[in-house]
Amino acid sequence: MKIQKAAVIGAGVMGAAIAAQLANAGVPVLLLDIVLDGNPDRNAAAKNGVQRALKARPAAFMDPKLASLISVGNLEDDLSKLKDADWIIEAIIEKLDAKRDLWQRVEQVAKKTAIISSNSSGIPMHLQVEGRSDDFQRRFVGAHFFNPPRYLHLLEVIPTAHTDPEVVKAFSEFGDHRLGKGIVVANDVPGFVANRIGVYGMVRAMTHMQQAGLTPDEVDQLTGPVLGRPKSATFRTADLSGLDIIYHVANDIGAVTPPDEDFSLTDTFRTLVEQKKWLGDKTGSGFYKKTKGEGGKTRILSLNLDTLEYEDRGKVKVDAVEAVKNQPLAARVKALYTAQGKEGDFLRGVMNDGFWYASKMAGVVSDRLQDIDNALKWGFGWEQGPFETMDTLGVQTVIANLEAEGRTLPPLLQAMKDSGREAFYQGAETVTPAGQPTAYQAPYFILTDLKKDATRVIKKKPGASLLDLGDGVLLVEWHAKMNALGEDQLRMIQEGHKAVQSMGYAGLVVGNQGENFSAGANLPLVLSQAQDEEWDELDAAIKEFQKTTTSLRFSPHPTVVAPFGLTLGGGAEFTLHADHVVASAETYMGLVEVGVGLIPGGGGTKEMLLRFTDQLQAGQPLLPAVQRAFELIGTAKVSTSAAEARSLGFLRDHDTIAMNRSRILEEAKRQVLALAPDYVQPTPRQDIPVMGDAAIAAIKSALYGMHQGGYITDYDLVVSEQLARVLSGGVGNNRTAKVSEQHLLDLEREAFLTLLGKKGTQQRIGHMLKTGKPLRN
Repeated sequence: MKIQKAAVIGAGVMGAAIAAQLANAGVPVLLLDIVLDGNPDRNAAAKNGVQRALKARPAAFMDPKLASLISVGNLEDDLSKLKDADWIIEAIIEKLDAKRDLWQRVEQVAKKTAIISSNSSGIPMHLQVEGRSDDFQRRFVGAHFFNPPRYLHLLEVIPTAHTDPEVVKAFSEFGDHRLGKGIVVANDVPGFVANRIGVYGMVRAMTHMQQAGLTPDEVDQLTGPVLGRPKSATFRTADLSGLDIIYHVANDIGAVTPPDEDFSLTDTFRTLVEQKKWLGDKTGSGFYKKTKGEGGKTRILSLNLDTLEYEDRGKVKVDAVEAVKNQPLAARVKALYTAQGKEGDFLRGVMNDGFWYASKMAGVVSDRLQDIDNALKWGFGWEQGPFETMDTLGVQTVIANLEAEGRTLPPLLQAMKDSGREAFYQGAETVTPAGQPTAYQAPYFILTDLKKDATRVIKKKPGASLLDLGDGVLLVEWHAKMNALGEDQLRMIQEGHKAVQSMGYAGLVVGNQGENFSAGANLPLVLSQAQDEEWDELDAAIKEFQKTTTSLRFSPHPTVVAPFGLTLGGGAEFTLHADHVVASAETYMGLVEVGVGLIPGGGGTKEMLLRFTDQLQAGQPLLPAVQRAFELIGTAKVSTSAAEARSLGFLRDHDTIAMNRSRILEEAKRQVLALAPDYVQPTPRQDIPVMGDAAIAAIKSALYGMHQGGYITDYDLVVSEQLARVLSGGVGNNRTAKVSEQHLLDLEREAFLTLLGKKGTQQRIGHMLKTGKPLRN
């Protein structure tokens, strides 16, 4: 049941995006759709789907070239081509009869080993395959992706009573390892897991909003990042999803669930969908509406629920949110749950509804509590699932609140009350849907589980830790805000190297499971030292930084770096010097120092020049390699994926790209163990070719034209000239020379300090820290 080729039926928004994600994973895919009436191109619908995916923002493809893995066809001429597919998934209209008719046709042509799936968001899987053969039903399993499939981690796998467990296992492994998804095995009930609980929470939020007299933008302030949820919160998410989708899902689930679950929509919501046809982003109007103001600037208008008119309410601030927004998540959640006034009443109502319903659904939608938590986290972008949030508040506190509202406790909460447990998750233990203690089964190799075992932690500082990953591999984990690089992070890498050698370990992994790998250097500290003119201290600090980045390559043991998310500046420089890199497919890597008036000072400039000159064929001129490095660094280019990072030169051909971010530490550990037996310590290069003044002259000529044309500012010119000097090798005129890595590192450090002493650079750093945006001075 190995999936080498796939087919997607239905080239709408979802089907085309699923095809794109298959292409991202390197899987050849056939995309089929109907023949459009009156269109001479019989494959137009499928072609349109590919083009829509290519134009999608955020991008559906990790690299546009991957679209070549998609071939197109139509359901009248090309159905027989399904015989080559190892996996067939439909993403057609959400109508049961249409799906049944399709499966009847598919069964006639699909090979007998193919796995068959539906991407339906709510139609039970067993109803779709009624009347199909036993063999077809054995190979049929629901595969519900969340939109956009590239970015939302959740994949609900939904077996029926007839699905072969081996099919579930094989497909789940494919979804996990190849497609990079977080797998939740859902029961075949209406709405499955995430939509069943998520849509319930959304419709209840609408009711509580109107009862409390709040506005959509006030609710989005209360239910967004302050609660550890996305900025789109409740009603912006509704607009993005489509109010018609929520309308149909809520009605469909409500029709087949008990009255006490209450999926009833408010009259206002029904009016928006049924009468106004305001369906959110797809129609331009929903709970919000975008308009153009003076000077073409976009304005976001909010719906007045009483008048159904749109109003420009400016930037809405909610007192309850402002009071806690700078506190840690646990403190914010506790404070908001006990807040006074209409905001507190609203939040308690919504949160208690969610707690009650998630507990009621335990054992109904899924048989593990962590699957319910993961479904909400991976499908809707929450930091904590409902059971984790109840643990934060104290389960007995939540139970007391629910009873005070006169609610009947679901069996799970009644069992928790009877046992007196304060948390669903305690150490390595959780509870079953019946409230019985059981072993927690982590879905992946995750650091939070290692931290529960104190014997794993070898050293710990506020910003970094050294952990034992087992099998002779150590991990340096950073855990500062945005993993900004400072003394803790550097010292822990040095401690890691020492521990590997002194304690007989095989090698070292550098990675973490924060939100991003690293956003770069600790800019506030750098600016403060520059303003205080602590030049000796800064010179020593840069030397230490260079020594630590290059230690990843020149240590006597293998070192593997596992980047993901933002991997910028110094974070990229650490990655560039690893023996091997295991990068998450969603890695956004770049040497961005010019944005704050600096150049890479931790070996990044040196490394790009070295890599690009090494790629030249014998006899080729050096200048194109120098220009390539200059353009990459001088424009602060950041990759939009690991695939693009490889094409830009940040990753090498032999580096590993892992689709599932949760697996990169596991793979990094495996790479250390593979390298260790025959590892030979490298020595710094002494033979890097440079051009001297000839390179500076060529770059300055181009810079002059750009400056005259207004493409770069006066201070861009200052920074670029320092970058050009480093890339030239600084060796003078009339000769091509070969220099050492240390020579280039010394030039980097000199340029970095020179720029740091200039007012223009200090202004750029200050502006970035204040606004989060680059200054063009």
